[in-house]
Amino acid sequence: MAATTTYSSSSSLFINNHLQLKKPISKFSPNPHFIIKASSFEAPPTTQSPTTTTIKSGGKNIRDNAHLHKTTHTHHLSAKYVPFNPTNTATNESYSLDEVVYRSQSGGLLDVEHDLDALKHYDGKYWKTLFDSRVGKTTWPYGSGVWSKKEWVLPEIDSDDIVSAFEGNSNLFWAERFGKEFLQMNDLWVKHCGNSHTGSFKDLGMTVLVSQVNRLRRIGKPLFGVGCASTGDTSAALSAYCASAGIPSIVFLPADRISLAQLVQPIANGAFVLSLDTDFDGCMQLIREVTAELPIYLANSLNSLRLEGQKTAAIEILQQFDWEVPDWVIVPGGNLGNIYAFYKGFKMCQELGLVDRIPRLVCAQAANANPLYLHYKSGWKDFKPVKANTTFASAIQIGDPVSIDRAVYALQQSNGIVEEATEEELMDACAQADSTGMFVCPHTGVALTALFKLRNKGIIGKTDRTVVVSTAHGLKFTQSKIDYHSNKIKDMACRLANPPTSVKADFGSVMDVLKNYLLSKAH
Repeated sequence: MAATTTYSSSSSLFINNHLQLKKPISKFSPNPHFIIKASSFEAPPTTQSPTTTTIKSGGKNIRDNAHLHKTTHTHHLSAKYVPFNPTNTATNESYSLDEVVYRSQSGGLLDVEHDLDALKHYDGKYWKTLFDSRVGKTTWPYGSGVWSKKEWVLPEIDSDDIVSAFEGNSNLFWAERFGKEFLQMNDLWVKHCGNSHTGSFKDLGMTVLVSQVNRLRRIGKPLFGVGCASTGDTSAALSAYCASAGIPSIVFLPADRISLAQLVQPIANGAFVLSLDTDFDGCMQLIREVTAELPIYLANSLNSLRLEGQKTAAIEILQQFDWEVPDWVIVPGGNLGNIYAFYKGFKMCQELGLVDRIPRLVCAQAANANPLYLHYKSGWKDFKPVKANTTFASAIQIGDPVSIDRAVYALQQSNGIVEEATEEELMDACAQADSTGMFVCPHTGVALTALFKLRNKGIIGKTDRTVVVSTAHGLKFTQSKIDYHSNKIKDMACRLANPPTSVKADFGSVMDVLKNYLLSKAH
């Protein structure tokens, strides 16, 4: 049986309204399987308040009214943790989703496994009709792009425990001018996952994780907060959803390595923020040590719950194409959970009869943090972490990704490809995209660079339906755009910079400048 950790009055911790250390915490020794017994502590009451928006039905709010719209199934739907097992080796190891566990007995990753046999009692047409019927509604919780697929995410959670900002349902943008002008493509799309509650795709996973924590606290699990290491976007999502539920959030950030827009979000949402003199990998190591000693729930993508929410973006893409499968989907990759989440979403749709194939996946990495790319180029031999160097795509500045095994499996199963982007390439790609009406983050610039390279090699054809996943909103990264268009980036040509033109405030000077501008556009 896996090792467990139990807290009691005789242990190094004692909780009496406030958490107090009676003696120094022992040096961390990694526990592959960490469970806190409910008998040790009494969890504080959940302080989440129901949404106050009312609807016509008897003056009830949408959370109260959810009980009138609950979808029932004659076959019980369920999910559980199992070891991530790409070789399908026989194992009986599994855990309830109500256990606090992050690793298997062997120390490997876990995965959330759904009862596909139960789901298959309903055909693909049933699921498509059900999911489509929920789009654009305010019915709790199905108005969310994540919880509209509740049966495929956390089928057993009560709607009262769900913490949602109606995330998801993000724009699938036809990049008409960008595709035609720069790539000679007429079927190029950008999935703007950054058009979300906190400005990144991380909302999709965090609504699931925080909802499950909300449930665990309600049933008496001794969880006093949720913690994460972050390069920015994870902390923003965690702090917002925890604030909505009244759950304390603790954030470990690498000092001076994220944008101010990213830093201010957890601060504004009341998170306890620790700015640490290390990189993301150092923050990740520390949060894993801390959550093994304290009753703080780990929220990083090591936790497979988040991937259940993130996989709904793949299902949503199919839904937005009226259940037609694109040829390619390109995803930026750092800690590498997202590429697996997209694979899992597409694969579930295939297994349950909604579609007959899955798209080819591309994972795009910054050249300054490219361990997966190097692993791919070696023929998947002997993965080696790298020391991540500074990149404008700061959210994927990760040299030792937690989900490396998941990513490799997803790419191998989808006949996938890995590409990389230099700093100049990704910033030029952002400038090109922005010049056609978008306003993309640097991580999207990495994915667009991968598209340019694969298009130039003839791997992606001009008529291939291709989706580029934009993972965050460009407004989080305005400083990089300011520096680019001001030609202030060292050792970068900034060849597409568009700085403002200084003109004297008189009619003649303005007319001269405008005439020259109009003449330049006429040729």
